[in-house]
Amino acid sequence: MILKAIIDDQEYSLNVPDEVIAQGEDFFDKLDADMDKGWQMSREWVRNPNQVERCQIVADKLLTALEKENHKVGMLMAGYILSRMPGIESVEIDIRGEMQNTQLVGHAPGFSAPAPDPITWSGPMATGKPGNPKVLEQAGNNVTKVYKVGKAYRFSVLDQAAGVWQDSPMFATEQEAERMRQKAFDEYLEALERGN
Repeated sequence: MILKAIIDDQEYSLNVPDEVIAQGEDFFDKLDADMDKGWQMSREWVRNPNQVERCQIVADKLLTALEKENHKVGMLMAGYILSRMPGIESVEIDIRGEMQNTQLVGHAPGFSAPAPDPITWSGPMATGKPGNPKVLEQAGNNVTKVYKVGKAYRFSVLDQAAGVWQDSPMFATEQEAERMRQKAFDEYLEALERGN
């Protein structure tokens, strides 16, 4: 089975052998069991991811595998998506840090027409200029998610020059902390892009 992975205008055609899907079922079940506990999807904690969200989560893992040229993991992630989303043809993976914007595109099972209209299982892609995946990953690693401290919220940013983490001020609400974290992330990303 073939899954097309579209990443920042680049298209990868992943030919996943049927035996990988069949033999990977135990691994896929383990992925599902992990996601049953809830998952941090970018800035949002999803208590019980649905099938589309699970495939978006796995597509994010597929992106990492492709960036690291880890073909074995990449095949397993593609196999999961193919096994859990019948009729899927391509996945357009968001690289801006919002995995909910990843699109799963394909045809519904049971269509007999040669070219039915595609069905998209997710929301619109993020707008704006595409970024460098390595720079985005670095920014994502160096600006933490919002976390709770007592009754307040904060995030941390790695000061690369000093090699130390700088904590943000405390925020009364998670929403305010998320808003300021996004601003810090954007500024960090711009600084990295200027440096490259």
